[in-house]
Amino acid sequence: MAGVNQRRIRRPDLMLRWRPAYVALGSNLDDPASQVEAAIRGLSGIRDSRLVSRSRLWGSRPLGPQDQPDFVNAVAGFLTRLGARQLLDELKTLERTMGRSDPAIRWGPRKIDLDLLLLGSEERSEPGLCLPHPGVHERDFVLYPLAEFAPALWIPGRGRVEALLQCVENRGLAPLQQ
Repeated sequence: MAGVNQRRIRRPDLMLRWRPAYVALGSNLDDPASQVEAAIRGLSGIRDSRLVSRSRLWGSRPLGPQDQPDFVNAVAGFLTRLGARQLLDELKTLERTMGRSDPAIRWGPRKIDLDLLLLGSEERSEPGLCLPHPGVHERDFVLYPLAEFAPALWIPGRGRVEALLQCVENRGLAPLQQ
């Protein structure tokens, strides 16, 4: 259109690039399989994010105190434009919405637990946020589900999922679905 002042409108929110993110999900209270499935559906509602993959549900023994119910675990992969802190805040909001309360003891029973494992190749360590998640490379209930859809994924400072999987002991982890 000749004669019209054409300016480019820059919107910072549209200029952010999409990055892959991976989240571990777990529950051992109030019908754990339903809790994990509901959390996966909740991930689909996170702003500026798109759920693209997920594992089957896996049953696992507790990592912490053994006098609690077994866990149901899964891993989800999605693309997001959110920064690490924003994404973590969204995950914590989803946990609260689902009725999470902090366990009375570390690694105790919980209705839902969402852990940000990775955000692209970002590495950071600050209060309340560590990327990659410090336990990702040694937890069978994270690596087995993650290997279902991202075996070649590189975990910064640790290696590829498929190689890490060979270094962890399966502590009785088993798929709940075929």
